Amino acid sequence: MNPIRVLIADDHDTVRQGLRLLIEAQPDMRVVGEASDGTSAIARTTALHPDVVVMDVTMPRQNGLAATREVHTAAPDIAVVALTRHGDEAYVQEMLNAGASAYVLKQSDSSELIRAIRNVAEGKLYLDSSVAAGVTTAYLRKHSPATVNVPTISERETEVLRRIAWGLSNKEIAAALDLSVKTVEVHKANAMRKLGLRGRIDIVRYAVLQGWLQEL
Repeated sequence: MNPIRVLIADDHDTVRQGLRLLIEAQPDMRVVGEASDGTSAIARTTALHPDVVVMDVTMPRQNGLAATREVHTAAPDIAVVALTRHGDEAYVQEMLNAGASAYVLKQSDSSELIRAIRNVAEGKLYLDSSVAAGVTTAYLRKHSPATVNVPTISERETEVLRRIAWGLSNKEIAAALDLSVKTVEVHKANAMRKLGLRGRIDIVRYAVLQGWLQEL
């Protein structure tokens, strides 16, 4: 099989060198070029037409978001792996909206990047395990229904989480759904485990992204 041809775009020389060593150590990958800013990333991508671009989000001249959008528009068959220190879900969704196929944190284990490159080369979407829980399942299904394995929660678990987001207590939820308080607690725990939510704040954020707070 032909190796996966990778272009590295990052404004730090030492980072590019490290990424090159990591990627070229893989038997199925080859680095075909580098870029130090967003503008050159677009030019190098157009000239070299790699299979995958590893794109830093924060770069001079043009940032990774703008560069990703241009690359995706000009050559949608080229997959972009966003590489950044920003784990906020807003960054994730902006990069996915721009056309990125993967989102990986620089502080994560190097294996995350390697898995991301292999996944996007196969036409799949990949999210760093540290940020995946913060992106809504609805968003993932909308963008890649056949290639992403996303957690699902039951209708009852959804009803419980919605009411928690609205500020109802377990006792109030139990009364509203005709359940015992213990059953409500079980549904809550199961849903949070499946979605990777850690507390009420995460539940509220998830509810906002799902549009649950428009009406109960």
